[in-house]
Amino acid sequence: MKKPLKLVVVTGMSGAGKTVAVQSFEDLGYFCIDNMPPSLLPKFWELVRESGKINKIALVIDLRSRAFYDEIIELLRNLGNDETIDTKILFLDASNEELVARYKETRRSHPLAMEGRLMDGINLERDLLRDMRMKAQFVVDTSKLTPRQLREEIFRNFETNAQTPFHIQVMSFGFKYGVPIDADIVMDVRFLPNPYYIESLKKKTGLDQEVYDYVMKSNKTESFYTQFVTMLETVIPGYKDEGKTSLTIAIGCTGGQHRSVALSERIGKALKKDNPVRISHRDIAKRKETVNRS
Repeated sequence: MKKPLKLVVVTGMSGAGKTVAVQSFEDLGYFCIDNMPPSLLPKFWELVRESGKINKIALVIDLRSRAFYDEIIELLRNLGNDETIDTKILFLDASNEELVARYKETRRSHPLAMEGRLMDGINLERDLLRDMRMKAQFVVDTSKLTPRQLREEIFRNFETNAQTPFHIQVMSFGFKYGVPIDADIVMDVRFLPNPYYIESLKKKTGLDQEVYDYVMKSNKTESFYTQFVTMLETVIPGYKDEGKTSLTIAIGCTGGQHRSVALSERIGKALKKDNPVRISHRDIAKRKETVNRS
């Protein structure tokens, strides 16, 4: 018998943190749906069951109108009678004062107070959501929570694995092709001996043993490697404490084929003992013969 589909309905007061919540569920591996009309959901469930590839879904629901609310209540009633779906409701709340402050800061209009006072919309929404709040298995008051703290609360309640899904990407690249814009840490290793100027190594890469050995035999390389890995092992726990789920470390040389590739391989393997690591080489297949250094 198949395990039931895990469904988390994320709802609550507008401005209470649903955007942070859905980003957190995405990092936990949930398939996230933001404000799909309830009338379309039965067809969606059918497609999910047929595919068999999705087992965790976070459904984010905002209150747009009374009619929309009635559809949501009917949807939840039907889900409650479906033994193939394990449904949990996460209700995000905040004090009226905090919600007003957040709306003032973002200068957005409340969805239920488009032509009236902000407090009118908040009070109406709170009244409409009273029953939903009572049905929720998880109620989180975000009035005093930072986005990071809300994220940690969601991870604590919905992460099924013992560890936070933190992972590291170690990437080699060539400076002449541009610095990766998504890198968290960028290290320039162009100060190391360059295999490009050795004729027998010129057309090889850092994945070839001869090139790897040439780069690693330098005292400069060994000193750099030791200090850099020590630094990474020092800062990685801090990234985790700040709520990051991934860290991209970019190692660059001129062409991204020799020194950076060899160092990325060695550094990535060293970090694998404590974290999931993926090693990639962005520019290893690129060669510009008109450029005389690598």
